Amino acid sequence: MLTTHQISLVQDSFAKVAPIATTAADLFYTRLFELDPTLRRLFKDDLTEQKDKLMHTLAFAVGSLSRLDQLVPAVQALGKRHVGYQVQPQHYETVGTALLWALRQGLAADFTAEVEAAWTEVYGVLAITMKNA
Repeated sequence: MLTTHQISLVQDSFAKVAPIATTAADLFYTRLFELDPTLRRLFKDDLTEQKDKLMHTLAFAVGSLSRLDQLVPAVQALGKRHVGYQVQPQHYETVGTALLWALRQGLAADFTAEVEAAWTEVYGVLAITMKNA
């Protein structure tokens, strides 16, 4: 269960990511494909639209952390769609690693150990919800 403090840390730090959304998305996908080059085949050649979707999805999820009644069904639907995209359960760990790395790069000194722990917890809840769907 997420605490209000964890939610606040994630929301406050994501507010600092929003102005660099394009850079953050670039960092994420670059790192994702470095960690697992086989994942590149799951995406179109042009990642522009995908990067926008990623940042919009993150913005929705982060903004909805206090409203789980809205967030959970949306995340479950996202998980079901990802099965159709050939996403495997082990890919969620790679995505989480790439996400935390991108946040660390983008937030620099603002990505404290406490912020990282909060993001780790939030991503874990989202990933489990998606996988269980």
